[in-house]
Amino acid sequence: MNPIQFKTHPFIVITALWLVTCFAKAQDNTVTPVITATAVNQEFYDVVEALGTLKANNSVTITSTVTELVTEVHFSDGERVKRGDLLVTMDTSDEQALLQEEQARVGEARRLVKRLKPLAAQNATSKSALDAQNSIVSVAEARIRGIKSQIDKRLIKAPFDGVLGLLDISVGTLAQPGIELATLDDDVTMKMDFSVPERHLSYLSKGLKIEAQTLAFPDQKFSGVIASINSRINPVTRSVVVRAIIENPNQLLKPGILMRIQLATQPRTSLLIPEEAITASTNEQKVFKIVNDNQHSTVAETQVTIGTRYGGKLEIHSGLDAGDQVVIHGTLKIKDGDPVEVVADKKNKETLVELLAEKKTSQSATEEGI
Repeated sequence: MNPIQFKTHPFIVITALWLVTCFAKAQDNTVTPVITATAVNQEFYDVVEALGTLKANNSVTITSTVTELVTEVHFSDGERVKRGDLLVTMDTSDEQALLQEEQARVGEARRLVKRLKPLAAQNATSKSALDAQNSIVSVAEARIRGIKSQIDKRLIKAPFDGVLGLLDISVGTLAQPGIELATLDDDVTMKMDFSVPERHLSYLSKGLKIEAQTLAFPDQKFSGVIASINSRINPVTRSVVVRAIIENPNQLLKPGILMRIQLATQPRTSLLIPEEAITASTNEQKVFKIVNDNQHSTVAETQVTIGTRYGGKLEIHSGLDAGDQVVIHGTLKIKDGDPVEVVADKKNKETLVELLAEKKTSQSATEEGI
């Protein structure tokens, strides 16, 4: 049997070629919807991030300097106290008895001095007797000061304004040197030490502002300033320790909280675009710039020189000018010279859903107006 042979009619071939050509032209003329953003000049800076642990500006563990029985506790858990407030009273009965004894002795000695002075002036008694009695008065007064000092050691007072920690003692406790009675923190102002790489040393200075955040209060930012910079660089880590002061007027922050610090250095005005505008390339950084011509928009693939990235923004050193529009969504569907339709222009921190919703609302308003 002879194989079946098919004859192709020239008209069919021409028709097929025409359809392919038309389809190709239709594909070439397809307008791709894109979302853009405008390159703008804004204040920008390099951000140094670090971790630090908060400390109270003043912090002390209150202990006794003597071994004695606690007779009164004048504070409760978490109470705020002022400098000089009495916190703990210990037994002073022995010291009070000694004080009364010495006060009686010094009183008698002073009366004798008072009687001897006119006699010594009339040479009715020796000057040495008066001097001896004055010496007895001085010794007794010194003993009284020593006893009062011992009494003061048994009356523990707040050394500064602050908040007390949890109560660890009760009446009847035998206080001993080195045993913790309470903790006291001045938490109105907090301090925090953190390390900064040495390459940023020239930009560090006292008074430089910082911002800090913590997982304990994720929606809040706490402001502070650099208070001091260590005099030495760590030769192992090649970093310098910086101390910052953070105001804590509402006492939200507690000593020991881990903070993430953002330190702004090298402030300047830079040309910025969203970092998602950059297209993937091996050695070059490129963006698709919108070119408007005769009411039609096309894209031009443009090489740029970039700088620092931070907070979703990208610093542009060359390749763009302020006011240029660049594609941030739809870059995978276009190539150099393709026609596009700008469906939305990102101004701030709008999400993709918000941008598309804004475009839909605008179209609906236009149709209703028509």
